[in-house]
Amino acid sequence: MRSDEARYPLASGLVTAIRPLAPDDHDVWLPLWQGYLTFYDSELSDEQTELTWHRLIDPQFPLHGALATDDSGTAVGLVHWLTHAATWSATPYCYLEDLFVAPDTRGTGAGRALIAHVTGWAREHGAAKVYWLTHETNTTARTLYDRVATATGFVHYEIGLGS
Repeated sequence: MRSDEARYPLASGLVTAIRPLAPDDHDVWLPLWQGYLTFYDSELSDEQTELTWHRLIDPQFPLHGALATDDSGTAVGLVHWLTHAATWSATPYCYLEDLFVAPDTRGTGAGRALIAHVTGWAREHGAAKVYWLTHETNTTARTLYDRVATATGFVHYEIGLGS
């Protein structure tokens, strides 16, 4: 076990390890990232994907990432998050921006472990709360989210500003 790993029991009786992204993780992170984009029927340029990767591993950039690995060390999920100042709190909020678990691993507890990892990180770094968005049709994930968090009733709106 790496010193920067946290271990979580899964529903299957197996254990998943959650660890921060490292510079040599690009090749295991990329298929998960592409799976996440495909799940949301989205495409990003290769340049944006590489920019995202470099931001995630740059300790000076305020984006963070972690991988979930199974007992064999295979990466099965990813999570990305950031913190930001808030007008309703003296301490920052933690926004869980991306969460993805490989389809054949869903329902095992890997998603719950990734959320727990971010929640623990946010607590250690003095955040007031962790929050995230998902699509209303993402029923599988929403079943988990309804168990680990409170639905606030807020509806998300946005104005795209182009490139």
